[in-house]
Amino acid sequence: MKVTSTDIAGVKIIEPDVFGDARGWFCETYNDQRYRDAGIDNVFVQDNESFSSKGVVRGLHWQAAPHTQAKLVRVIQGAVWDVVVDIRKGSPTYGRHVTATLTGENRLQFYIPRGLAHGFIVLEDNTLFSYKCDNLYCPAADRGMRFDDPALGIKWPDIGVPLILSPKDQKHPLLADIAPWEDET
Repeated sequence: MKVTSTDIAGVKIIEPDVFGDARGWFCETYNDQRYRDAGIDNVFVQDNESFSSKGVVRGLHWQAAPHTQAKLVRVIQGAVWDVVVDIRKGSPTYGRHVTATLTGENRLQFYIPRGLAHGFIVLEDNTLFSYKCDNLYCPAADRGMRFDDPALGIKWPDIGVPLILSPKDQKHPLLADIAPWEDET
């Protein structure tokens, strides 16, 4: 597999090796030892999936201490434009973001360490998004901020359809109104 670091410390894009022939293709989507060798040493304890139509925006989300989560995300079917925002207190890249287009065809994965907000816009109908978390979901620790906060400077793609957000995501605060994430260790 190929692992590429991004401009935000700890955030990585993973491209698995894909082996194809006349029957189709095969790829290893997770191997604990290989990921540890690549500097991703989380113990993942929960897998989640979401199924969405084109135009759905999910995020920007994270969990507060002591329930924070690192995530390893990928698209099984369809496509998303994925975004992570650094909200770590004292980080030199606080408020900055990185993006990746994840599709069922390119099989890329995005590793998101603790202390980053995460979200995505769905680019195709019938998109199946999958992610591993290193901590269990806790509703009381659920946090979010506006995906379209001008202070973030995220240039979300215009995909030609109205955006669909949950009522909760429509009401999230701006970056200036959230408490920066602090490591609980």
